[in-house]
Amino acid sequence: MAQRTSSLVVLALGLVLGGCNFGPFAFERPVLPPLGYETDEVACSDLLDNDSDGLIDCEDPDCYPTSGQCGEIVPDPPFWEPENNYAACLDQIDNDDDGQFDCGDRKCQTIAELCCSREFSDKACSDGIDNDQNGYTDCLDFGCRNGLFVSVCVEDTADLCGNGKDDDGDGYTDCLDRDCQSQEACAAPKAGGKDGPEDTLEACSDGYDNDGNGYVDCKDFSCSKSDDAAIKELCANPPKEESLQACSNGKDDDGNGYIDCNDFSCSKSSDQAVLDHCANLPTEDTVEKCSNGKDDDGNGYIDCNDFSCSKASDPAVVTMCAEKQEATKAQCSDGIDNDGDGFVDCNDYSCSGSSDQGALDYCKSIAEDTWDKCKDGLDNDGDGYADCADRSCRDATPVGGKAPCQESVGATDSFINANCSDGEDNDGDGFVDCDDWDCAWNPRVTVCDGKKKVCE
Repeated sequence: MAQRTSSLVVLALGLVLGGCNFGPFAFERPVLPPLGYETDEVACSDLLDNDSDGLIDCEDPDCYPTSGQCGEIVPDPPFWEPENNYAACLDQIDNDDDGQFDCGDRKCQTIAELCCSREFSDKACSDGIDNDQNGYTDCLDFGCRNGLFVSVCVEDTADLCGNGKDDDGDGYTDCLDRDCQSQEACAAPKAGGKDGPEDTLEACSDGYDNDGNGYVDCKDFSCSKSDDAAIKELCANPPKEESLQACSNGKDDDGNGYIDCNDFSCSKSSDQAVLDHCANLPTEDTVEKCSNGKDDDGNGYIDCNDFSCSKASDPAVVTMCAEKQEATKAQCSDGIDNDGDGFVDCNDYSCSGSSDQGALDYCKSIAEDTWDKCKDGLDNDGDGYADCADRSCRDATPVGGKAPCQESVGATDSFINANCSDGEDNDGDGFVDCDDWDCAWNPRVTVCDGKKKVCE
């Protein structure tokens, strides 16, 4: 009897435990280990992707705070050398003593073969995954937005910069997108506030680009990522631009890049008073109004930076605006934003595309687009980027089949494939043919098909 009772207890216990594998208590064995398993000395040095996130050992950011395998090595002083080559960018040493080492140093990030960025292809830049775990996904990642062969992160034409859409998915629409700032329609001056840091409650709510970085109020990280509780609250519940007062105060109240009646929330308002206001706006198209330093029509553009002036039907207005333009050699080399459009000297299209031969010659003379200038470690054109980190170098016209920052360049696919299979280091970066990143990843190159690609 006792044996039968014991058997019944075991059977009942089995049914209870077995029952836990149904409904909300069901257990499913994971196919892959969860994230976070690459967090110790062994896992960060075993050449395995322990947490199945696509990153192995020191490629995985999880290893940096949890393992000593990937941290910085501090050599005995004195020690200094340039950190701008493949070897120096792999030694775990801050060679140039600038506070960053290896892939953390921007000079290393320009060497594609180091694989500092894992988001550089159309596939990786549109999969919704933060492939390199740097906190930025797809087009929010600098590697995607500036990817040599990425075509899914583009917002840089007049049409794309005026369609009201975030075409490149970087979180910024039209003129709020840095890529659009070269477009004439986006080259408006700041208006209606005080110059200075944009990091106070007042500066983050004045509808004004205080620090001149192209981002207004809560669209500026200095506001949206502020530690100030009041600013956090403001950005979490941004003001609306839909009342008569908000649609007539000359401010971008909702921070979307459009002011007053240029904002659909005003021009297509359901409030008749707002519609009437927008239908009876003043114009800005006379010599007087186009030279008074005011935004007479309230569209965010002042005087000759407003198309209603620069493209006015009155020849006198057009002539006046042409005379104010930053387009002569003197104006294009004085370090001043003469026409107040936010762009200085040769970074202003009115200079680089000037009809004045002197201005054109000057801009050409400082352009960073030759082999020598793209290999000297200097920011020759003063745009903040040196050598192959500068698009003007990456897009430089090849001479004799050689370009400073690309091995796979040429007018025809056959020429490009020849460059990537001739056994020569055509771009002088130390990598030859299919071992060169751009030969391996250029969609036009076929001679590298079937071979393991760098960073793959």
